[in-house]
Amino acid sequence: MIIKDIEFKLKDGRSALIRSPKDEDIQGMLDYLRISAGETDFILRYPEECSKYTIDGEKVLFDRINESDNEAMLVCLVEGKVAGNCHIIWSNAIKTRHRASVAIALLSEFWNQGIGTRLFQELIHIAENNSNIIQIELEFVEGNSRARALYEKMGFRITGVRPNAIRLKDGTLLNEYSMIREIKR
Repeated sequence: MIIKDIEFKLKDGRSALIRSPKDEDIQGMLDYLRISAGETDFILRYPEECSKYTIDGEKVLFDRINESDNEAMLVCLVEGKVAGNCHIIWSNAIKTRHRASVAIALLSEFWNQGIGTRLFQELIHIAENNSNIIQIELEFVEGNSRARALYEKMGFRITGVRPNAIRLKDGTLLNEYSMIREIKR
């Protein structure tokens, strides 16, 4: 699914652009995936696991998502750099098409600039414009208080916990929490 370009100002006054991914974003996205994976333990990959992502693979991914009728990816660019992205997907199956799943991540240099809030506003807008979707779902890792605060601000509530879902390299086990946001119609 292609979304219309959205321009907005960051809290520090810089201009940002949210749009569907384009081929010209591929290298920036590959860099973003690797860098963001090393900035926090709350992303579900380590930097070395990003070597599986390739230029050809990203092109196939972008094309598939942009042509899809049940998912969208939004990329946020600041001064031409991929600052973050988010993704929404829902099933076309009758029993589960009422549920959409979302994910989001930002490079740390762009935290506290309003990007996460703006990306979530767009994800919610996409869900609200689909009459089948009545709830949006996501997960976050124990200790990620910044993400939890954003999700709660956007109307999500915790609905469950998956104990010991994440195991860090040092053996630390972390819980994963499920959240939902109901779409009011």
